Amino acid sequence: LYTRPMTRTYVPETGWTPVRANGLTHAVLLSGEGPLVILQHGFPDTAHTWSEVAPPLVAAGYRVARPFGRGIAPSELPERDAYHVLDLGRDLVELIPALGADKAVIVGHDWGAAAAWAAGHLAPERISKLVAVAIPHVASIKVDLGVAFGSRHFLNNKVPWAAWRFRRNDFAEIRRMYERWSPGYAWPDSEFEATKNAYSAPGSLDAVLGYYRRLGLWPLRGRVSCDTLVIGGMTDGVLTADQFERSRRRVTGRCDVRMLPGGHFLHREHPEPFIEALLEFLGPAENA
Repeated sequence: LYTRPMTRTYVPETGWTPVRANGLTHAVLLSGEGPLVILQHGFPDTAHTWSEVAPPLVAAGYRVARPFGRGIAPSELPERDAYHVLDLGRDLVELIPALGADKAVIVGHDWGAAAAWAAGHLAPERISKLVAVAIPHVASIKVDLGVAFGSRHFLNNKVPWAAWRFRRNDFAEIRRMYERWSPGYAWPDSEFEATKNAYSAPGSLDAVLGYYRRLGLWPLRGRVSCDTLVIGGMTDGVLTADQFERSRRRVTGRCDVRMLPGGHFLHREHPEPFIEALLEFLGPAENA
């Protein structure tokens, strides 16, 4: 099923920098100078999800790195099942020195947020500040019927025919997910083009589904010592404010929780309040 013909032809990504970290070559979009901020995207997404967020950070004096997740074109494909959340967390940790920095701010959305939380457990000394967008600390999520139903893709993306189902009808599943997780927002077709293109590259769709195949119980215990900002969407289709608030129990440093306009993809739906909250938390670049 993974070898069925794609519905479109991959157009190679341009403008990225190859960065070797954690045994892989990561494709990274780089901009600006100053203290390092790594923006890690989630699913179903690419580094382009941060296109509205990166310029204000650069204008504020930060150097911004936007990696494409491991296995997601044009980043290198690892071995088939090297997609555990610890792999994702170590990618972020090792990207910091690979990009020439001692420490970095890590901002992650969705799977990127899970990776950011993992990095905060693995190497807090490398992380100046941590920002988790749309995903609270995984160990703090209380699974009720609403969360279980809204998260049914965790099972759907593990089945053997998941890739076929995902790519059919020109990746129509991407729009369905956006509309379910961010209800009420009118998504333009252009929003999904970068993701459809990346997932059309050989192996890329199987890679991102590998994140779900390797999903198990949260492997890290204890609490994160990094100063942390947790951001949730007021109209998130799955999680409610109390789920995000519970993250405070998993952080020993400063932990701010902000609920902002929008759903799961709030940084795309309403970038202005998101950017304002992010810059307020980060503070002036010269003090970073």
